[in-house]
Amino acid sequence: MTVPRGLLDGPIYLDYNATTPIDPVVTEAMLPYLTAEFGNPSSTHHYGRESRVAVDHARDQVAALLGTSAERIVFTGSGSEADNLAIRGTVLASGVDRPHVITQPTEHPAVLQACEALRRRHNADVTFLPVDSNGLVDPDDLAAAITPGTVLVSIMAANNETGALQPIDELARVAREHSVVFHTDAAQAIGKIPFDATEYDLVTVVGHKMYAPKGIGALCIRPGVPLEPLVYGGGQEHGLRAGTENVALAVALGTAAELAAKDLASGGYDRIRALRDRLHQLLVTALPGRVHLNGPETARLPNTLNISIDGIVGHELLDTTTEFAASTGSACHSGQHEPSPVLTAMGMPSGRGLGALRLSLGRWTTGEQIDQAAHHIIAAAS
Repeated sequence: MTVPRGLLDGPIYLDYNATTPIDPVVTEAMLPYLTAEFGNPSSTHHYGRESRVAVDHARDQVAALLGTSAERIVFTGSGSEADNLAIRGTVLASGVDRPHVITQPTEHPAVLQACEALRRRHNADVTFLPVDSNGLVDPDDLAAAITPGTVLVSIMAANNETGALQPIDELARVAREHSVVFHTDAAQAIGKIPFDATEYDLVTVVGHKMYAPKGIGALCIRPGVPLEPLVYGGGQEHGLRAGTENVALAVALGTAAELAAKDLASGGYDRIRALRDRLHQLLVTALPGRVHLNGPETARLPNTLNISIDGIVGHELLDTTTEFAASTGSACHSGQHEPSPVLTAMGMPSGRGLGALRLSLGRWTTGEQIDQAAHHIIAAAS
């Protein structure tokens, strides 16, 4: 497994939930479509047919990772675009005068802002379900919130900060029992854990969270779910996303999906989980009583460790420690740092929220790197 050049000389990378390096296999696969294979997939001649075959194959690869069929896959320019197509598209296609949308406060900003725009400009009602101290939604709360005007429920599969895995199977079942469309932003989950999209109406996929480039995503759509397009034009992507397809990026996402499927089949997430737990244990042992896990202990992504350390401020530790790269989730406004909205929604005190570190592992994380990172965190916190 070739290590991307960008990781060879820099600090230890522990921010895979923010973005992943492009896998060299993905880079190699997309290069021909940036050079010789330049055709428009909508053209019927030789050059167009070659590009069309490549896009169709990429669609098959993404569908295979999700356990579904290729006709459900619509390529988009990002995960945020896929979220907007799912949310805005469902609401505008519903025909309901005052549509009701249900979500929760720890969603990605693309979901939260799309809901806010619908409320502001399209007379929508939006309900934000509470989350518990682990950041999880109670399916009973969802059932109680559904009204005759509810047209959409949007709950993420896995949280980008804590790795918390929402009970989306149960939540989707509740929505289905009430004939309500269910969308899940699965950007952080897909490729990290086995994921079957067949039980959900709408699923967001993001390339740069799974070793493909930025600027490519997909929305997996159950047949029969009505959506209003975000982009009107030539009818590409089943008429839902007009514009000539970016063949190279579609190929990149397809290749990344195939690599992820192979990695999952070989149990790659078990290796990552073991490294994550090793890092956690090293910190707990060296800083007794000071390290607090934020989010669920078990129901979380295998690569994600979100902790607060008593006596430190997360952004200050990262600012002064250059040996590894990670994040906090906190927001900075005019030099003033505020706790992560995700941790705040979980009821976490401000001090603990400001002390949070998100350490997220990935394909090229090694045991040696984990030991080194732990050493640097311990030294900075001591």
